[in-house]
Amino acid sequence: MNVGNPLPNAACPEDGDREQINIVIVGHVDHGKSTVIGRLLADTGSLPEGKLEDVKALCARNAKPFEYAFLLDALKDERSQGITIDSARCFFKTRKRDYIVIDAPGHIEFLKNMVTGAARAEAALLVIAADEGIRENSKRHGYLVSMLGIRQVVVLLNKMDLVGYDRQIYDSLCSEYTAFLETLQVKPIAFIPVSARDGENLVTPSKQMPWYQGPTVLDQLDAFEKKKSDIHLPLRFPVQDIYKFTEENDDRRIMAGTIETGRLSVGDEVLFLPSHKRSHIRTIEAFHTTIKTEAAAGEAIGITLDTQLYIKPGEIITRSVDTPPRVNSRFKAHIFWMGRSPLIKDKSYKLKLATCRVPVRLAEIIHVLDATDLSMTHHKKQLDRHDVGEVILETTKPIAFDPVIAIEGTGRFVIVDHYEIAGGGIILDEADNRGTLLEHHIREREVAWDKGFITPVNRSQRNSHGAKFIVFAGEQYDHVTAFAKELERRLFVNDHQTYYLGFNNLLSGIAAVVPGNIADTDDAIKKLGELARILTDAGQIFITALSGIDDYDLEILKVLNTPAEILVICLGSNTFSRFAVDLVIPTDVSIEIAIRQVYELLRKKEVVAEYFI
Repeated sequence: MNVGNPLPNAACPEDGDREQINIVIVGHVDHGKSTVIGRLLADTGSLPEGKLEDVKALCARNAKPFEYAFLLDALKDERSQGITIDSARCFFKTRKRDYIVIDAPGHIEFLKNMVTGAARAEAALLVIAADEGIRENSKRHGYLVSMLGIRQVVVLLNKMDLVGYDRQIYDSLCSEYTAFLETLQVKPIAFIPVSARDGENLVTPSKQMPWYQGPTVLDQLDAFEKKKSDIHLPLRFPVQDIYKFTEENDDRRIMAGTIETGRLSVGDEVLFLPSHKRSHIRTIEAFHTTIKTEAAAGEAIGITLDTQLYIKPGEIITRSVDTPPRVNSRFKAHIFWMGRSPLIKDKSYKLKLATCRVPVRLAEIIHVLDATDLSMTHHKKQLDRHDVGEVILETTKPIAFDPVIAIEGTGRFVIVDHYEIAGGGIILDEADNRGTLLEHHIREREVAWDKGFITPVNRSQRNSHGAKFIVFAGEQYDHVTAFAKELERRLFVNDHQTYYLGFNNLLSGIAAVVPGNIADTDDAIKKLGELARILTDAGQIFITALSGIDDYDLEILKVLNTPAEILVICLGSNTFSRFAVDLVIPTDVSIEIAIRQVYELLRKKEVVAEYFI
């Protein structure tokens, strides 16, 4: 329900100075959720003038006992006085702040909106009738609150009048439901005994329950903590794109995007994640404005750095002094699945998180909630349409993210299947990265590897050299390919078994899957690693040239090439912050000297016996 012109009678601070908080309210059928909402609207003066009296008079004419829940039905038909009603939300005010109460009957649209971010609750009220006790739906709603990652939870034990305001019943229900919520890792702030019908402990303390010394419902609402302003949160600046200017001797590399949270200033030391590269902000760039020295959440800007770094779109910039986002390839999430086909394991999807775009797979299903009836399943093998699942997702390589409870913008994501958004979700936390899908794949691959009669030693003796996977890396693609091809030629001339494969051959060839399509770079990296495993097993010195790759790409190639080794030769400055390269060749070194250095490296690694011209 959506109530316009709320609280005409209450004295409040000026609206422009007031904060707003979203609260979700859930409860089993007939446990009094609608009565709680109706009573809060009435007792806070949030109803249109005369509406309470009109409903009471209507009940009297029909010889029907008045109930506060009837207010909601009456308001749904209201079209005068600027009132608009729907089945999802209602508004009311206290002296402290404005509230939006999100009614959550557990239907599909509510769950979709909550998980995908169309609606965001910062706190929850769980209503349980004291006379009926904890029902199956009470547990389902507890699970729902846990699934949505809501940490501020208050339980209202309603209809205390029907149990004679018995403290023992209250204590018993508190103990039982607390024990259940603990299994969901939910710790309620308070259990408030109420009688919504009679207004006990809603707005004023109850005289019927002097043994309860805690806050009223309204006091507790005002005690909920409001999420911090985006500006006061740690800096999250997702890189959308990098622009290079060349006219009039302009050598700037501008990293552009929109600041999600926090603020930054010229001179700040910033950290790029997941690459872990660091620099200082030299300038802040923006269109049609005076020179900027600082920027904050919501601003679309560009920055330049004191040192030249090679950064990919999708990285998240944070200040060195701020709490950084998590960096991992595995994370626990809640996802609402809307796809035509089910979410299954062993299938690659596209994850979109802030400006990051990366392949992702379903690693594990922990629980599944059917959004149509809130029934829970613990042993399901896939997520069907309208399922809400607690899952572990795994990306091809680590990405930067935040738990949604910390920062929403970098904690919410969507999943694309066949060019359509098929799911939306929230990240709960990072997951244990031991036993990744990649490691599992390699173990299975090596166990199933069907070896021939010829051993690597046999091939080495026949070829007079060992096998090796050599990767030339650098930012100038033409430069690295020229060196890689020349090394192949020299090795071939000296009777070595060698083969050069260009990365573009993979992108438009075997990694493309569908003829005529260009493959995803991350998928092509995996195909390259698999090819390297085969060609090094065949005794070859396999060579490739790559530009624009990062530490994680090299780590994937290294792991996929197991048990053979990989040699990484960096041309130009070493742009890798974590992967230990084997050789760095400055850009001004001649190709002749460079080849001699590579040959010397191969000799030290006992790949070749000696260097022949």
